[in-house]
Amino acid sequence: MADLKQRVKQFQDKVYPGHKSLFEKLRDGQAPEILLITCSDSRIAPHMITSSGPGEIFVIRNAGNVVTPCDGECTGEAATIEYAVSALGVKHIVICGHSGCGAMDALSKGPDACGLPVVADWLRVIERGFSQSGFDTSKAAGLDELIKMNVLVQLAMLRKHPAVASALTSGNVELHGWVYDIGSGVIHACDADGNFAPLTNDGDSQDAASGTVASA
Repeated sequence: MADLKQRVKQFQDKVYPGHKSLFEKLRDGQAPEILLITCSDSRIAPHMITSSGPGEIFVIRNAGNVVTPCDGECTGEAATIEYAVSALGVKHIVICGHSGCGAMDALSKGPDACGLPVVADWLRVIERGFSQSGFDTSKAAGLDELIKMNVLVQLAMLRKHPAVASALTSGNVELHGWVYDIGSGVIHACDADGNFAPLTNDGDSQDAASGTVASA
């Protein structure tokens, strides 16, 4: 903790003064255009990999970058998505998976194999999303393919969220699916057919703006 406290002090003494006007403006509210849903993995630094500053992206993090099913049970993910879309009016939602995802590795082995009861329950929630979206984990050829499949599943789950469904119908939001490779820094984005290619500035994630996410 001593090191963390020193970093906080460094922020207060050296970083904050250089951005004082920005933080004073943000004190009165936020207006991000992007909701990023990514994994809790400590190797993922959302603001770093997107070169974003304070107030630019709204972030949801959990194990496996999961959009929990909207089947009557209130979850933090569902509430936060609703707030981002209906209150903040975000224009883009990005599901960002990553290489070496521990949640997907555990999912491939089965919920009970992890030996952690609460984690096992969470893995069953993820399995329910796969089932509701028509995806079969057994068709994934290894962990990398399962990670990509999971991004497609979460895009499909997003479309089922009432606030997102409404915003998609009115053309007020676009969905994007990414997989971030930790070792290389490269981000792959999926297209309407569920194929992933390196992210570019032209046609980068037309997967979700329109069309149907491919089943696997």
